Amino acid sequence: MGRRNDHSRQEIRDMTLKVADKIVAKEGLQGLSARKIASAIGYSVGSLYIVFQNLDDIILQVNARSLDKLYTVISKTEQQCRQPDACLLALGQAYLDFAMKQPLRWRTVFEYQHNAEIPNWYRKKIFRLFKLVEKPLLEFMPTLEPHLCAQTTRALWGGVHGICILALTGRLEIVGADSVQNLMELLITNFLAGLKTHHYD
Repeated sequence: MGRRNDHSRQEIRDMTLKVADKIVAKEGLQGLSARKIASAIGYSVGSLYIVFQNLDDIILQVNARSLDKLYTVISKTEQQCRQPDACLLALGQAYLDFAMKQPLRWRTVFEYQHNAEIPNWYRKKIFRLFKLVEKPLLEFMPTLEPHLCAQTTRALWGGVHGICILALTGRLEIVGADSVQNLMELLITNFLAGLKTHHYD
């Protein structure tokens, strides 16, 4: 068992999050415990809680890392876009790909219920993801006012997110990644067509 002075607080923090991140990716939230993390890094549970407030804090930090990974994927996709409608389709596909390739990490982000108020720094990570979607949506529909664009983005992505959840839980009753992708394209295409017909001027 490591002693608290073997590593700095920052080193213990980094080791903890690295191990917790791996556990979440392989076993999901159910496989994560403070005891398992502490054992893996050679410290006591009490040592972890000198660096972190509690297990909730550790999970929140791990989920923040997952959001950063998702942001990197979505941001790269957005930077390669040319046409706004094609861009929104590409963003939806990138989001779906991330969820399908890293299902336990993705589900931990959205299924975990934090026991305290979500801190502002974490909310900012969520908001910047929405901003990546708002940009092409506003290019597609320039007459959308900022507050309406934000609401429309959340409405659209609520549908995208729902397809991801149903696909991962096997409740769509469809077979194969291509079918899920087609459903995603159908949702986004029809949403954009409907948005145009409403003429938000």
